[in-house]
Amino acid sequence: MFFIAPVTLLKRLIRFLTLCLALTSIAALGGVYDDLLKAVNDGDLATISELLQRGMDVNTTEPGGNSLLMIAARNGYHETVEYLVENHARVQSRNSTGETALMLAALKGHLLIVMLLHTAGAEINQPGWSALHYAAFEGHTEVARYLLANESEINARAPNGSTALMLAARNGHEDVVKLLLVEGADINLTNDDGATALKWAQATGNSDIVELLETLGAR
Repeated sequence: MFFIAPVTLLKRLIRFLTLCLALTSIAALGGVYDDLLKAVNDGDLATISELLQRGMDVNTTEPGGNSLLMIAARNGYHETVEYLVENHARVQSRNSTGETALMLAALKGHLLIVMLLHTAGAEINQPGWSALHYAAFEGHTEVARYLLANESEINARAPNGSTALMLAARNGHEDVVKLLLVEGADINLTNDDGATALKWAQATGNSDIVELLETLGAR
């Protein structure tokens, strides 16, 4: 007859109970993680605060790499952004495509959040796509104005060589085009495909921008 010593049996029982507790904790953590992401997507500051006080990390990210701060900035939740910054959320974190919270706020035109993040230490200029590119792409004139007033590189090149002026011209954002020109954007730079702001404006049928650029000597 096979006999298991009491001490061995006790050790196995302890390991089994420890494993059960660990699995229970993992399941519970998964639920809290989902609750936290839902709360930040909904702008539910009370729930966010409660879960962070219970031990969740303020720099928690979703699978795509967007942090709580990025989600709140993208969705325009000013109070949530302010709360996360005050609780030491990292303002310079990047998601899987290299975007920061400030860039996402610029893309969506959330000027006050752009200002808040910049004041908190978020950098306006970074390699690759920039906050100014994003603001110009979507036609957010006041965001672009703020970025330029705070030393955004006006002729910064995106990974494909495009500038903010090219993006604004292609997408028909005349006010942004005018702002960039007044601030000294180079009118005849070309991207990696050889396109200029004028060529993009012509290709997309933005006749008012074409006329403006040609008047200023664009080629």
